[in-house]
Amino acid sequence: MVQKIPKDIKDRASKLRSLISVHSHKYHTLDEPEISDEAYDSLLKDLVSLEEQFPELKNYSSPTQRVGSTPLKEFKKVKHEVKQWSYDDVFDFDELVKWDEKIKRLIEKDDSLGHEKLEYCVELKIDGLKIVLTYKDGEFKQGATRGDGEIGEDVSSNLKTIKSIPLSLSEKIDLVAVGECWLSKKELERINKEREKNGEAPFANTRNAAAGSIRQLDPKIVSSRNLNSFIYDIDSYSAVVPTLSPLSFQRRLESSLQNSELGSPGVPEDDNMEIGGNSLMITTQDSEIKLLSKLGFKTNPHHKVCSTVKEIQDFYKHWTNKKDSLDYGLDGIVIKINSRKIQEALGYTGKSPRFGVAYKFPAEQVTTVVEDIALQVGRTGVVTPVAHLKPVLVAGSTVSRATLHNEDEIRRLDVRIGDTVILEKAGDVIPKIVKVLKELRKGDEKEYFFPKKVSVCGGDGSIERVPGQVAWKCVHNSYEQEKRKWHHFVGKGAFDIDGLGPKIVDALLDAGLISTYADLFSLKIGDVINLEGFKEKSANNLIESILKAKKVTLPRLIIGLSIPQVGEETAYDISNNFGSIEKISKATEEDFMSVYGVGDIVAKSLVEWFENEENKKILSELLKYVEIENLKVESGAKIFSGKTFVLTGTMEKLSRIEAEEKIRSLGGDVSSSVSKKTTYVVAGENAGSKLEKAKEIGVKILKEGEFLEMLNNF
Repeated sequence: MVQKIPKDIKDRASKLRSLISVHSHKYHTLDEPEISDEAYDSLLKDLVSLEEQFPELKNYSSPTQRVGSTPLKEFKKVKHEVKQWSYDDVFDFDELVKWDEKIKRLIEKDDSLGHEKLEYCVELKIDGLKIVLTYKDGEFKQGATRGDGEIGEDVSSNLKTIKSIPLSLSEKIDLVAVGECWLSKKELERINKEREKNGEAPFANTRNAAAGSIRQLDPKIVSSRNLNSFIYDIDSYSAVVPTLSPLSFQRRLESSLQNSELGSPGVPEDDNMEIGGNSLMITTQDSEIKLLSKLGFKTNPHHKVCSTVKEIQDFYKHWTNKKDSLDYGLDGIVIKINSRKIQEALGYTGKSPRFGVAYKFPAEQVTTVVEDIALQVGRTGVVTPVAHLKPVLVAGSTVSRATLHNEDEIRRLDVRIGDTVILEKAGDVIPKIVKVLKELRKGDEKEYFFPKKVSVCGGDGSIERVPGQVAWKCVHNSYEQEKRKWHHFVGKGAFDIDGLGPKIVDALLDAGLISTYADLFSLKIGDVINLEGFKEKSANNLIESILKAKKVTLPRLIIGLSIPQVGEETAYDISNNFGSIEKISKATEEDFMSVYGVGDIVAKSLVEWFENEENKKILSELLKYVEIENLKVESGAKIFSGKTFVLTGTMEKLSRIEAEEKIRSLGGDVSSSVSKKTTYVVAGENAGSKLEKAKEIGVKILKEGEFLEMLNNF
């Protein structure tokens, strides 16, 4: 039964297809890209995801089924002897593992591959323009662009100006080789300076410059730009071997490869023969690269044969960190099954080889959706808008926040709640929205307008625009008070989040990453990794600590909310009495005053807090993330019933919070002050005035060991 596709899904898929096709034409055909490669990949990935979820959306004209784009009219069209494929992409290690598992399943089904060794040849993915070179009898005959995969553009005259492309090979063979034409970063800098001097727009990147250069109608211009090349594949080659069988020739070739002085391949030396045997002559991808080098092509030296996906991941990580040290652009690595026999057995899908995949470097630009826009008050009272995003992986880490800076920036971008946007994060730069993809709007996106009041501001919450500036500020700043609330919320008495001290809380507030308590629990590693003093490990540790703190007892939740007049003892008393946050939030003043120790002032404060609309919203959002645990009640409980404990000093075996909860779980009470009603004072290290007061009035004092022994006896 064909599943029904929701209208909004159909509409988004249609708009994605249209938008991707527009940008594909600008990128591949006109060499005038308007968005980055990563943003384009992100849109394509979004469409692929929809088509996988709803296969009925997929059709022959979908951009997911095409390779490249149509040739330019100015160049002669050429039909490729061998169809030019485009590798599928993976973007993280989990996707790589899934690809590898799929490959192994396919190999297991083929009995002819039982004894074939499974290895991977891993190469750098050059960010340039794909070129197809044809040689007849060892002489250069034609050079073409990829085009749409079947028909390309004849750019022979331009490619002949590239000095690294041989016009004659070391062997007289017929051959079609494939590689990448690229421009160095130094050359890009030189060319752009000249273009700016002449009033021309600079090229956006090396790939754009290489593509624009190779499609120049004047070869002299191409020659002046000092293009370069790397060749990495042989699509086909042929000749006659009259004296050797293919197997004998293959052994000669492999021996020559092993004995080559510099590790480059050799070919059988015999005046009466030529290379032959087609792909039988090349048993591995690794030997193919070496053969290309021997024939006179420039090949990239950074490739490696790997046995496991872990080795591939190590290679990937190495070049992720080192890619900027090279003078040419990289956008990932390419992984191919090393065995040509396995390659041929696995074959191709409609658009891609099954035996290989491109593993893209962490994207610095991706697309995501603006789910909300919230205001954050900084230390000077300035109010900053922050976009809350659908979490997305960018530059190697997941991000869910991006500052929008000010009201003018929101208007300049015309960003609305519900918009699909391009998010950019380069290096250590905090993520920012660089473009709104208005073509994907559905019509229900909401414009954002600054409110007249913000609850976290002081006084009545009023805000105003600073005269002559783009900034809005609180009329009455309450930043210090807000910080103290946050310090209390994450502190020992409340959520007790390990590693989240006042300095880090302040940094999160200053960066606009948190404004309500719920924000804290929706943070991602990528949101905090660029804060001062943070690296990947420390960011990961912080997020893990926050996630652990999602489980909280009802009293600690009440304590964390900073309700006026409500201290630790009151929080435990009302929690024990009502049992749930729902009942507490609906209780009347009379209900609260029925709890022992709760007077009319505290009762009124509780009711006012829970009736406040802003507080209701804060609590409602927070409860989406936290799980309220019941206080543990020990078997044979209430053994401390009627007994009051006061804790002072530092304990080694138990934290103060753990000790207090243990006492309460056994029916006892905990007080913050010593009086004649106090049963025991538990004194840890560096106990202060409370210990002296206990001695003065004769309250029994327990050392930590005695207290623990008392607990163990029950």
